[in-house]
Amino acid sequence: MTRIAPPRSDRLRRSVLSVPAINQRALEKTHELDCDAVIFDLEDSVAPDRKAEAHENLKAFLSGKPLEGKERIIRINPLSSPFGREDMQLVLDLVPDAVLLPKVDEPQDVMAVADLLAEADMPEDLRIWAMIETPRGVLNAASLAEAGRTPGTRLDCFVVGLNDLRKETGVLPQPGRTYLVPWLMQVVLAVGAYGLDAIDSVFNDFKNVEGLEDECEQGRAMGFAGKMLIHPAQIDAANRHFGPDEVALAEAHAIIAAFADPAAEGLNVVNMNGRMVERLHLAQAEGLVHKARLIAARRTARRKTT
Repeated sequence: MTRIAPPRSDRLRRSVLSVPAINQRALEKTHELDCDAVIFDLEDSVAPDRKAEAHENLKAFLSGKPLEGKERIIRINPLSSPFGREDMQLVLDLVPDAVLLPKVDEPQDVMAVADLLAEADMPEDLRIWAMIETPRGVLNAASLAEAGRTPGTRLDCFVVGLNDLRKETGVLPQPGRTYLVPWLMQVVLAVGAYGLDAIDSVFNDFKNVEGLEDECEQGRAMGFAGKMLIHPAQIDAANRHFGPDEVALAEAHAIIAAFADPAAEGLNVVNMNGRMVERLHLAQAEGLVHKARLIAARRTARRKTT
């Protein structure tokens, strides 16, 4: 039987900013930023002796002024760590849009958290994101994505973590990510097969503007939905590269118009200015136009609040 991938999320995920929950000033600044999503990090960026302080910061922040127009994701410590269970309790108390699991190796890592959310009767729209940042995680990307489409697993998105992956494999951090591209594409292939999103890894040198531009362009060409960021200065580049450009948007409108022509009724292929366009391109065009409308709506909402 042919498996048809479910539709991807209709949320914008071009720019996904990671913010240490220990940094109160950075938390407050997120209200002003034009990123699509914010990861509130309780893991790598928070020292063990400051985990409790990070919890209090995040509890106060998310219980205060709503973070309008942005997806809210809490990145927890592994459940097997001394901090994982307390982090999960914070997720249950605050009910963000998603919980991000670090170092996901196998489907059971996702299932365990999905079970905890179900037992706590959390709303179905509290989703699970998975960090793919270990050799086993990359090798198991397809089985993870497939398991994520089992009812009740809540899996929505993979986030690639190259810093840990480089550490565990010895691959050097070279421009162009030559030796990492096959692994990145393995993750993109897995999410494409099962209708998830994939977010590209962070670019560590936030002062290297040209390097960031190149990596955003590469990630978009690979098929990533967006990029994980570590500094607000990186938001604009991610939004530009992972959003629809004017040429692509104009072509999308032309494809939609071509299939809307009564002469195209019942046709799977139409001739558009000497180029054969299939109905599958119509679905892609509609998705691109929908994304552009979401971006326009975001801009309008921001203008009203500033």
